[in-house]
Amino acid sequence: MNYIDYYKVLGISKNATESDIKKAYRKLARKYHPDLNPNDKTAEKKFKEINEANEVLGNPENRKKFDKYGKDWQHAEEFEKARQQQSKYQQTHRNQKTYSNFNEADYSDFFASMFGGGNSGYSQRNSSVKFKGQDYNAELQLNLTDVAKTHKRTLTVNGKNIRLTIPAGVENGQIIKIKGHGGSGVNGGGKGDLYIKFNIINNTKFRRNKNDLHVTVDLDLYKAVLGGDVFVETLNGKVKLKVKPETQNGTKVKLKGKGFPVYKKKDVFGDLYITYQVKIPTNLSKKEKELFTELAKLR
Repeated sequence: MNYIDYYKVLGISKNATESDIKKAYRKLARKYHPDLNPNDKTAEKKFKEINEANEVLGNPENRKKFDKYGKDWQHAEEFEKARQQQSKYQQTHRNQKTYSNFNEADYSDFFASMFGGGNSGYSQRNSSVKFKGQDYNAELQLNLTDVAKTHKRTLTVNGKNIRLTIPAGVENGQIIKIKGHGGSGVNGGGKGDLYIKFNIINNTKFRRNKNDLHVTVDLDLYKAVLGGDVFVETLNGKVKLKVKPETQNGTKVKLKGKGFPVYKKKDVFGDLYITYQVKIPTNLSKKEKELFTELAKLR
């Protein structure tokens, strides 16, 4: 019989605690359970190995024997008796050069010859444990303007239509859990959950940074120098701003509460940051050039 490393079967280290073993077993047993993988021979084989590994490592005494004797842990007592007899035999035949030492490297050969190398004590009693149903994963693509407000959306998962309320403020890449909308449980276990990942496409000219929005607004040279009014777009329409005289290129203005809604916080918003980009006039007429020249002389 080939050696099976039960630690590798459960995906844990040899230093794993009892709690680690239990968690690893439950996770893998649910994944490979025959009821969740019908007609899958590979999953069925894997499920048996997982149960066998738990049978051994989940019992402190069995685990201790396995750590010492490997796959032949069930025959540890027989081996110890045989080794004691061998030790007595050595003492009475010390001068026989043809005698080979009986050491721990001979475990496998010893057990194979005496017991056939089988793990006859294997049981599947854990196959009746309740398992939560399989979790489902789905992705939903939305525009930035879609998640600027709370709205309802229908999502089809595994042939079933699920009506969702999507809160305003959802972020790109965010994952939310819809409890009880996954697969059916096994042996009376509860339903799995549905995990939805949001892919948000920015269909606006704003740059989003969490709950804040950033935008660049062109400002003509004359208004930057003399001051005046400018209309700026926000997510909720245009607002009129007063530009101070002698506004420099790159000047930033903050509009408090005009940013993006905060996730699951009603009537709470981030801020909108505006950066003015002063535009230099082109295609100047002869008269305009003369006036700029005159201004340059005045300065």
